Amino acid sequence: MKTATSTLEKNKQVVTERMTGSEAVIRCLLAEGVDTLYGYPGGAIMPVYDELYKYQDKLHHVLTRHEQGATHAAQGYARISGKVGVAIATSGPGATNLITGIADAQIDSTPMVCITGQVPSHLLGTDAFQETDVISISTPVTKWNHQVTKASEIPEVMAKAFYIAKSGRPGPVLIDITKDAQFGELDFHYEKCTKIRSYKPVPEVDQQQVEKAAELINEAKKPLIVWGQGVILGEAEEELKSLIEKAGIPAAWTILGASAIPSKHPLNVGMVGMHGNYAPNKLTNECDLLIAIGMRFDDRVTGNLDTYAKQAKVIHFEIDPAEVDKNVKTDLAVLGNAKESLQQLIPLVKHNSHPDWHQKFKDLYQLEFEKVIKGDLHPIKEGLTMGEVLKEINAQTEGKAAIVSDVGQHQMIACRYADFNVTKSNITSGGLGTMGFALPAAIGAKMAAPERDVIAIAGDGGYQMTIQELGTIFQTKVPVKVVVLNNDFLGMVRQWQQLFFDKRYASTELTNPDFVAIAKGYHLAAKRVTKRSELKAAITEMIESKEAYFLEVCVEKEDNVFPMIPSGASVSDVRLE
Repeated sequence: MKTATSTLEKNKQVVTERMTGSEAVIRCLLAEGVDTLYGYPGGAIMPVYDELYKYQDKLHHVLTRHEQGATHAAQGYARISGKVGVAIATSGPGATNLITGIADAQIDSTPMVCITGQVPSHLLGTDAFQETDVISISTPVTKWNHQVTKASEIPEVMAKAFYIAKSGRPGPVLIDITKDAQFGELDFHYEKCTKIRSYKPVPEVDQQQVEKAAELINEAKKPLIVWGQGVILGEAEEELKSLIEKAGIPAAWTILGASAIPSKHPLNVGMVGMHGNYAPNKLTNECDLLIAIGMRFDDRVTGNLDTYAKQAKVIHFEIDPAEVDKNVKTDLAVLGNAKESLQQLIPLVKHNSHPDWHQKFKDLYQLEFEKVIKGDLHPIKEGLTMGEVLKEINAQTEGKAAIVSDVGQHQMIACRYADFNVTKSNITSGGLGTMGFALPAAIGAKMAAPERDVIAIAGDGGYQMTIQELGTIFQTKVPVKVVVLNNDFLGMVRQWQQLFFDKRYASTELTNPDFVAIAKGYHLAAKRVTKRSELKAAITEMIESKEAYFLEVCVEKEDNVFPMIPSGASVSDVRLE
């Protein structure tokens, strides 16, 4: 039974309640504003689930069909809402099944708190049933982790977990709680964490560095901005738009930065990277000033570092000091939150237009259009292309849908051709490249933003890695839309095999099941499209459905995604065919 007590601590009265550690976990989640969490029960986490059962009216638990699905769903929830996603699992295999999603969240800077059960503390290190050292396993892929062995530790550790996950550059945190700590009792009092000694998540913006950046921008003749997800995480979309419009600077994006500025904005020159647009890739090695905002110079963006933007001065706006000079040597770094940094920069930047420089982007875009885009979006061949599927989705959603893509050819097509007219609309696995991401992530995204159209775009390979989450859709009735672009191949690997391994298609051709029958087995509306004449009506039916919907589109088996920068090549070597 709970008993209320009062204590005097640091000259203020603190009211506590007597409760178990498992109830304290639930109360901490509620205090942090958590309304939805994703998980899978088991022996070592059962006390927390027993308390969760008592709070069903306040905290919605979503039973996924696999713990990896729980982490991806929590990621989708976090990415579209900006809140911390929460996943929960038991010890042993339950905990290890979270690791892929945790690693994905770490490299893509997604705020997430994962809670795992653990064997009783007296059994730690004895190879007890379903014991794994999840702290050691997760250390390389978490922003912070901690094992709780006493009930009294729970409030402080949980408060730290949420603060660390969300502050500064976000990331995943794992809290491992022994079973005896869940059963044990404590005098519960919760205070949100607002600071931790020696942890400074947001560097203070140096005004002198901002002034130097403005000077370089004002002097530049051929400036280029490349922005990443840091703009979205820092809620700096309007500031970025104001900067490029005032300074007249062409701006390109990494895949995680997509949607910060509308796709059709005249100064948005497209995507950089291995399958990015021709102009921004090519002209990276012609600009005289490269301005990186909230991006980390990933190898898929830079290609060969020995030849990357060597002619340009480089300004790096970045919240994480560890990213500065890690891959690309910068001439000037501006540390801090992107929103605050850009707010200080904009008044110092002069109005400009750079018409000749913009014309170069337009000329190269036209070349890409004739050689690549026209064939992708307006094909003359009989078979369907992935691009025309995205083109039809754009037309029917006006670019307002959240597109949750998996990993592979379809991902690059979705990033290239989806119209993103609303921020937080491109949800995909970036740095880790996790096949199986899209289906569960779309579930989380739709739950976080029920007012938005959320469409998962998957390939036939990645889709089958988490296909069991159709059961989660069926049980929860979440009205997410799922599109599988089926080419009967592991398409991206096959493309590499075609181009660089003399068409030796080693273990990449798939013999697929009847996807429509499987969807119907989960009582989901489903349809298969094999002809161009069927596509528009099928997408209309899917979009207009008030319930979940599965659409399989059979596309050309051996289409390739271009442009393409071969692995290890320079961005200047981007290929159109």
